[in-house]
Amino acid sequence: MSTKTAKPSPETVLPFQPQYEEGPEMMGADVVVSCLEREGIDTVFAYPGGASLELHQALVRSKKIRTILPRHEQGGGFMAHGHARATGKASVCMATSGPGATNLITCIADAYMDSVPLVAITGQVYQTLIGKSAFQETDVLGISMPVVKHSYMVLTAEELPTVIKEAFHVAQSGRPGPVLIDIPKDIQQEVFKPKFPLELHLPGYPEPPIASDDDLLQVLGLIQKAKRPVLYTGGGIISSDATKAFREFAEKTGVPVASTLMGLGCMDPDHPLSLYWFGMHGTVAGNWAVCESDLLICAGARFDDRITGKVEKFAPDAKIIHFDLDRSEHHKNKKAHFPIFGEIRHALERMNELVDSTKFEKPDLSEWTAKLDGWKKEYPFTFKESPHILPQEAIKTLYEETKGDAIITTGVGQHQMWAAQFYRFKEPRTYISSLGLGTMGFGYPAAVGAKTAFPDKEVIDIDGDGSFLMNVQELATAKIEKINAKCLLLNNQHLGMVVQWEDRFYQGCRGQTILGDPENIGSPENIDGLYPDFVKIAEGFGVKGRRVIRKEDLREAIREMLDHDGPYLLDVVVPYTEHVLPMIPQGKSAKEILTE
Repeated sequence: MSTKTAKPSPETVLPFQPQYEEGPEMMGADVVVSCLEREGIDTVFAYPGGASLELHQALVRSKKIRTILPRHEQGGGFMAHGHARATGKASVCMATSGPGATNLITCIADAYMDSVPLVAITGQVYQTLIGKSAFQETDVLGISMPVVKHSYMVLTAEELPTVIKEAFHVAQSGRPGPVLIDIPKDIQQEVFKPKFPLELHLPGYPEPPIASDDDLLQVLGLIQKAKRPVLYTGGGIISSDATKAFREFAEKTGVPVASTLMGLGCMDPDHPLSLYWFGMHGTVAGNWAVCESDLLICAGARFDDRITGKVEKFAPDAKIIHFDLDRSEHHKNKKAHFPIFGEIRHALERMNELVDSTKFEKPDLSEWTAKLDGWKKEYPFTFKESPHILPQEAIKTLYEETKGDAIITTGVGQHQMWAAQFYRFKEPRTYISSLGLGTMGFGYPAAVGAKTAFPDKEVIDIDGDGSFLMNVQELATAKIEKINAKCLLLNNQHLGMVVQWEDRFYQGCRGQTILGDPENIGSPENIDGLYPDFVKIAEGFGVKGRRVIRKEDLREAIREMLDHDGPYLLDVVVPYTEHVLPMIPQGKSAKEILTE
């Protein structure tokens, strides 16, 4: 008696049938490398150790991946940051177990705060030793949990291909972020025939949602009625590759634009609608425009405290529209009247279509824009003349000599803010900085990573002496790997941003903020007090260095740095008495901004 299998009806939902490509027999470590190659990874930043030796041996066998050895795991993590931020694609860093893994945690937390796609791979002790306080054993899975999108510990070798494919998908889709993969040594050593998945099925991880036309039409209707609207944009515009759509939307609606530091480059600062960036040290015009707005359209930003100041006084009279792909951001810091859950690039592209296909009428904002133009003219970023080289002047000169065509990374501190003020960023992915976590030591390794991604592009770290010293060892990486990342070092012998707070709020009391010799610090021309000698440090790593003290030498020295075929450290001596202005004191409102 024969039987026939009935064809499923159109309504029948069949279970997902994964498709695989079977590979030849190989070690687990080689499977990891093969998976990375399949994801298009061409560079890995990795520091070896006992629990990751097999992975490094497998990387040596790869014909497609360049493995760059940092001189510290944190340096490698921040190189991956720079690479990811410059390209928009997930980058990979790798470390061994124990201290190697914990040295990556700051980088992982940094990526989590700034929504950077990062895949961190760590070696782990043999599974038989896990939980027994083995040499260099650390529960990196548990340690990383609060600062990742997802963490994996691979317990069977056969799951390696699926785990790695999932990790890249999670890191890069939706709101980007870091993913950790912890791989015990016995998994790396196991020999088996891998099955590489050709597609993924993650039922608990749906595709990014899209906003409805009804919601988008409501936004357009509110814009038509507004008298003082402002577009408040953040890093979500850049990470979703929505810059083109965003610029078109701003021009179609005529709404002025104020960006966060994460969103720098999404709008040309010379565009008539641009208020450049706002927040604690941003433009007066941007801060006051948001404060006085009657409609605030937040796109891909999260109402961070450095933006809002005193939350109760932030845009107090505005109806707030908040576009965000992460529903948890809605109402977290500031209540939104119209929270819209969806992917921002789709929303902008669709609103541009709706503007053209409906009876949308561009509002008359001439009175509002005239007021904003007055503020822009009255309160530009500026600095007073000085007989000494001022940090603002050094950055402005760098901007002029590069014609604004460079990728700039920064450390964290005053120089970070001055870089955003005086190097005017016209394109996305050209200002790379640790903004949410604010990690000193970020700048130079990030420059190395960005330069690795774009070897033909000028990449310069604008740094401070305190921040630069925290990962100074990566000069060796740049030299040995022939990565020509430059550093414009603004050397004031102090922890400048903390000193600024001491001057303004602590009666100038110095609480361990002097980096140089306290007995000799005074005039910037008193080189006896300059410590350490950064030129000698650079030369010790085989890197060209030069110190500049006199204003008349500045431009020529910057030109020499840019023309040099190799990594370069330009030590620019500046006074420590400069403050970053404007400044909104913590807990104050935009109307209490300090301009002098």
